[in-house]
Amino acid sequence: MKKLIEGIVEFRRTVQESYRETFGQLAIGQSPDALFIACSDSRVVPNTFASTNPGDLFVLRNVGNLIPPCCNNEKKAMPGEEAEAAAIEFSVLNLNVANIIVCGHSECGAMHAILEDRQKVGSPHLRSWLRHGEAALEQLHSGLALDPAWAKHNQLSQLNVLLQMEHIKSYPCVQQRIQEGRLAIHGWWFDIAKADVYAYEKEFNRFVLIDEEESERLLERLRK
Repeated sequence: MKKLIEGIVEFRRTVQESYRETFGQLAIGQSPDALFIACSDSRVVPNTFASTNPGDLFVLRNVGNLIPPCCNNEKKAMPGEEAEAAAIEFSVLNLNVANIIVCGHSECGAMHAILEDRQKVGSPHLRSWLRHGEAALEQLHSGLALDPAWAKHNQLSQLNVLLQMEHIKSYPCVQQRIQEGRLAIHGWWFDIAKADVYAYEKEFNRFVLIDEEESERLLERLRK
């Protein structure tokens, strides 16, 4: 808490004035470019590695960057799981975001827990929550790996990103916007040790480092 409190004072002293106009405009409303879904892990800071400003991203963070599949009348969401659905619906229907990014990361504690058997997790809510990533574990056990060079928990983390992308596509509002060509779903992965960000390329079926070449490929796809 000491660091946070001193940080607020430092912000007021040295940064606030330069941001005053920006926040004044944002007070009227927001129009973020994307819904960014990331893990709650304190080492994953989207605004830092993506160099974004206030108002650029509508951010949803939770343990394991997991998204429960859309529920219908026959299968209702578990208590507390409506938040992810609400964030998706609000960002798509109210904010009209054109992009949704699911960003996993290396050394993810949630992926370690799933890999080592989530039934061993002592916390009941966490144990239940992690079930939304178990299908990725089944894929890993079946021999599917996007890049065998990574450690098993990191392979699982990458497969989990693709799984959550499919879960997002189960929401009717997302399906409609995709069909209309108004929404795209992206998979990113952050390597903590090197501070590198990767993007999933379906053509290569692997995550590709976002360098100058890959950024041009991504931007060209957006232009189309």
